[in-house]
Amino acid sequence: MLGSGQELRLGDLWDSGGFMMWPLGICLALGLLIIVWKFFDLALKSASNRKLFKEVDGLIAQQRLDQALSLCEESKSPAGNILSAGLRRYKEGTTRVTQAIENAGTIEVSKLERGLVWLATLSNVAPLLGFLGTVIGMIQAFQAIEIAGEVEATLVAGGIKVALITTATGLAIAIPINIAHNYFVSRVDRIVIDMEESAQKMIDAVHAVERGTV
Repeated sequence: MLGSGQELRLGDLWDSGGFMMWPLGICLALGLLIIVWKFFDLALKSASNRKLFKEVDGLIAQQRLDQALSLCEESKSPAGNILSAGLRRYKEGTTRVTQAIENAGTIEVSKLERGLVWLATLSNVAPLLGFLGTVIGMIQAFQAIEIAGEVEATLVAGGIKVALITTATGLAIAIPINIAHNYFVSRVDRIVIDMEESAQKMIDAVHAVERGTV
């Protein structure tokens, strides 16, 4: 019975919010889809990176670069793509390795950040849509006053209700989406830092090999 009452109240709020509830609902649906997708996407990439680091860091420390290259090429992780790009050029010197890592890193970081711009956009658009609904609700309230020629609470209540509902809905959608966006940004930063540390270890190993062959 409690669940049915809650559903009824939510339905009443949706109807009272007017047509602006539809674009707000679309923002909510898109935001939830992107959040779920991005959560699992980053979790899988982070796990595959950690697995690769455990296997390849020891090989790099022992300067077994050919074996490390084979492991990186077999891995489909972002770290594997970056390290393999550098390891393929380890015989060409440290400078070429660094350039290859930087180029591959730029591509992988852009892949990690995919979808975040949509979350940032939704967190900005949702409150703006809510404020637009507020303006529309106030316009409706003043139109009711103008038509009636006098101010009565019942005349303006509908417009004010629309204004308050859409504003609250826009903020309620934007706040969790913005929190999720910042969380994903911090996770991407941690993944990038881990990849940079592993790449630096590889560059040091390549430099050691280079010095040993001179």
